[in-house]
Order: sequence, then structure tokens, then C-alpha cells
Amino acid sequence: MRIKTSWNRRGFLGTAAAMAASVFAPRKLFSTATASTAGNVSVTGFGQSGNPYDELGVTTVINCQGTMTMLGGSVLRPELEAVMAMAGRHFVNIPALEVAAGKRIAEMLKLPDGYMALVTSGAAAAIQSGLAGILTGGNEALIRQLPDLTGMKSEVIIQKSHRNPFDHQLRSTGVKLIEIETRDQLRQAVNDRTAMMHFSNFANAAGQIKVDEWVKLGKQFNIPCMNDAAADTPPVSHLWDYTNMGYDLVTFSGGKAMRGPQCAGLLIGRKDLVANALLNNSPHEDTLGRSQKVGKEEIIGMVKALELYLKEDHDALEREWQARLELVSRELTRIPGVSTSFFVPDIANHVPHMQITWDSKISLEPHQVSQLLRNSKPAIVIGGGEGRPGLTMCSFMLQPGEDKIVAEQLSRVLREHSA
Repeated sequence: MRIKTSWNRRGFLGTAAAMAASVFAPRKLFSTATASTAGNVSVTGFGQSGNPYDELGVTTVINCQGTMTMLGGSVLRPELEAVMAMAGRHFVNIPALEVAAGKRIAEMLKLPDGYMALVTSGAAAAIQSGLAGILTGGNEALIRQLPDLTGMKSEVIIQKSHRNPFDHQLRSTGVKLIEIETRDQLRQAVNDRTAMMHFSNFANAAGQIKVDEWVKLGKQFNIPCMNDAAADTPPVSHLWDYTNMGYDLVTFSGGKAMRGPQCAGLLIGRKDLVANALLNNSPHEDTLGRSQKVGKEEIIGMVKALELYLKEDHDALEREWQARLELVSRELTRIPGVSTSFFVPDIANHVPHMQITWDSKISLEPHQVSQLLRNSKPAIVIGGGEGRPGLTMCSFMLQPGEDKIVAEQLSRVLREHSA
């Protein structure tokens, strides 16, 4: 296994400052880099039309569902694209870059002393590598051994209501998930095989044990706690709220509201655990996370995306998103029998949403309307959500002018099937 001794846990912690200085300080190597983007380059062959998706026969869509991985996450800012292009022109030692980027992110977020960050290939990768690091520590033999847990702890405690498809990343390490519902069941579940207590942040309301109490119980039992908060910005404060609560590890998606690279995410947590997570991850070979490669461009891109996100006027953005929804609402509510209402989910995609319902004057079910819009030109993706009737849409991934297109197309479909 090619894990250099200089990149073990001690090396990670001891050289972070030096690596950050060497990677981010101005250097002659970057003296010719400019903020040019792909738009300044003459493209021939594939891509010359300006829409490579069309050239492949794949339909682009107007996104009314939000930062869905299935739809490609979010859209990169031009400034971010430029910085990633700069990063792509050079070679760099990836572990050194990870250390430097993690230090910069920790500084930007003003994380508690003893906390660090790691750019991963998404929140799912952060879950897997974070748990792997807890299981193996810095032991190279154990790192090579995963998912065989012989000689390691082998159980993770999770509330039954917090089970979801994303806990596949936990199970991929070989652990057994121990489901509990009550505080007494949690106390009974803790034993010498318990490696971690896992919390799915978007399920906070569903479980009996809430986010702040979960980590307090973890401290009481001396068990590391991870919080999967993948889609839980905004509000921006969530980027530091859970570490301030005492969570040992917290995961975020980079390609959602932060508008970073879709194949990037963040693992934030205790320096020792983050260091061990890196040892279990790409670029290190013979590791469980070797397939979860995150490139130099994405690492740099995640740092820049976070910088831009922290500087944004989040209140102004929310007003803009609400105004887009109200434009659509004004058009739709002119149709007899159609009504709209607004809400903001308590957690996960915490942005303005609009619920659209109609009475029997319109002879279509919501899923039929959704399909008709998906088949229209331009294609529009909108669906149900949040356990509400009718259709639910958000507007924070719409591009300028797309709110008007959505209003026109949805109004057309409903009118065409109105009695």
C-alpha cells in the first residue's frame, strides 16, 4: 500500500500550515494563469455548437426541483469556472493540496480549535471515508483490510427514522447498523463494538432524539458522532452550527446551494478523524475510498465556491427566489380552480417553495402534468414534494428568464385540460 509515512495522521496535523502556505502563496508557476474561461477558447468538433448535450441527443431541462444530484446539482459561477481552469493547468501533490485546502476552509468557517476540513467527491464519499477513518485510525493494515472488520469496532447506532438510501455508504465499510428509537434503547445499544453514532440531519423532526441531544449523548458515552447535513445549506450558519454543537464529523454536498463542483463535498470535523479519513481515500491506493477520486480542480473549486457563498447576500437571494415564484403564481392563479401557497422546508433545501393545486375543473393528475412538462420544449422538471398534494416547485436553480417560461408552459398545460 503506497501511503507515504509523511502523509500519516501526524504528518497531516503537523504540516498543515506549511502546506497551505506553499500551495496558496503566489508563485512564478502561476504567473501566466489568467481568468479566461472555456467561452474564450475556439472549440472545434464536439462542443462547437455551444451545447454538447444537444450534440449527444440529451435534453437539457429547466430545473424546478432544486439541487438534485440526478439533474446535475447546480450551475457553476463563471468566476469559479475560471479558477478551476487555472487549477487544471498545473500539477500538484494532492495530499498536500487537501491539507492546504482543509486549513483554508477551516479558517473561512472559523471552526473550533482542533477541527479541520477535507474536500471529498461528494457528501456520500465524506460519509464513507469519515466512518472508515474512525474504524481504522491511521493503521495501514486495517485500512487495507476494509470492509473486513476483524479486529475493529463493527457497529454504528442510528435512529430507525433516520435510515435512508444514503446509509449505504455506512454499510459499505462492513459495519452493522443498530437501529434505535428511544433514549433507553440507545443506552442499551452502546457496547464495546460501537464505532460511531450517525445522525441524518434532514430527518431531525422524525426522530425522538434531536440534533443537539444526539451529540450530547455521544459525548456522554464517549462515542464519535457524525451528522450528514448534505443538502442543509442554506442557512449558511449550518456550515458551522453542528461543529459548534460538538459533532465530531459533519458532511456537506459541494454541488448544491454552495454551487461548487457537483463531484465535490466537505467532511468537516476533528483533525485526527479528518486525517484518518484522507488516509482511507483517494489518492491513496488499496483503500476503500480509492474510487472516490476528487481532482485538483474540484478541490480548488470547492475552496472558491465556499468563499463566494460566504460573501453572498443571502437575504437578497431569498427575496429573488420568492419573487420568481410569485411571478409564476400570478399567471397560474388566473386559471379558474388553480391555487398556490408558499412555504419553506424546515431543513434541507431551506429555500422558498410553492405548492400548486387545482380542483376538478382540470382533468389531470399532478404526475400527468409533470410528465407533460417533461416532454415539452423546453423540457421542465417539476414534481410533488414535501408530502404535499399537487405540484411543488422551488426557483433557486432557475436561470434568468426561466420563471417566465415555467409560468407560460404550466399555464398552457392546465388551460388545455380545463373544463
